[in-house]
Amino acid sequence: MIVTGACHCGQIAFEAEIGEGDVAVCHCADCQKQSGSVFRANVSAPAAHFRLLRGTPKTYIKTADSGARRAHAFCPDCGAPIYATDPVGPKAYSLRIGTLDQRYDLKPPKRQIWCDSAQPWALLDSGERHAKQP
Repeated sequence: MIVTGACHCGQIAFEAEIGEGDVAVCHCADCQKQSGSVFRANVSAPAAHFRLLRGTPKTYIKTADSGARRAHAFCPDCGAPIYATDPVGPKAYSLRIGTLDQRYDLKPPKRQIWCDSAQPWALLDSGERHAKQP
């Protein structure tokens, strides 16, 4: 499925090809903090099928407890999160569902991760549940 998306102010725009059933939800404490919400909903796009159409996102490099590094991209003007990826040689982009124009066409999440960190009232009824990162 081809999707288009943009940040809230429209400065950053992109297109990508995704699997409409590849939606995932992360309940980790970092995603809660970075999204300002109780979880983050994402869909993966292979790097070969992701293209920025407009603007240059600002990135923040997050180092996980495991030592893994992720580049979190967001609009430098409105602050809307756009994606996360590997800082060097990305293989895929984890697109933020709220930025997608076609977000209402996506299937429910097929998995939820870091459920041990979830707000008890925020766990969804759909998808596999994993206590941590599978």
